[in-house]
Amino acid sequence: MFAFRRMIISLGLLFFAALPSHAEDAVRAKKPILTLSGAISQTNSDSGYEFDMAMLEQLPQYSFTTSTPWFPEPHKFSGPLMRDILTKVGAQGETLTAIALNDYKVSIPMDNSTRFNLIVATHKDDKRMSVREKGPLFVIYPFDSDSETQSQVYYDQSIWQLKAIHID
Repeated sequence: MFAFRRMIISLGLLFFAALPSHAEDAVRAKKPILTLSGAISQTNSDSGYEFDMAMLEQLPQYSFTTSTPWFPEPHKFSGPLMRDILTKVGAQGETLTAIALNDYKVSIPMDNSTRFNLIVATHKDDKRMSVREKGPLFVIYPFDSDSETQSQVYYDQSIWQLKAIHID
């Protein structure tokens, strides 16, 4: 009887331990995670164009492994190319103002999205990034494949916890 009760309690704990991550994934998949506004020709909301995680994952995915100033070793980052996101919304402009969850802002020249394989990373080392891990979205340059990007200018443009992009 004691062993049976222990097994039931263990299964229950396992179920509840797994529940938050599945619930968080379900909410994240349906909730807008990135909003583009400003000089765009395509909209799907009053705010501009809202992407949920599933919509971002439906775009072609791109990966690279690179060193960064924020991690001691190189990591693999994956997600859609910034240029594919901008094309999807019909972006026309010269400057992207990227905004983080804490309202931190950086300016990124629009042509950087075509000059470099700039991505909006959704995964690090094949795992979805949490807010604690600089996610759920992280704008990142392929620092190791282009020496030009190995400078403070590009490090500063690599904004994590991205929530919105305004195009001017």
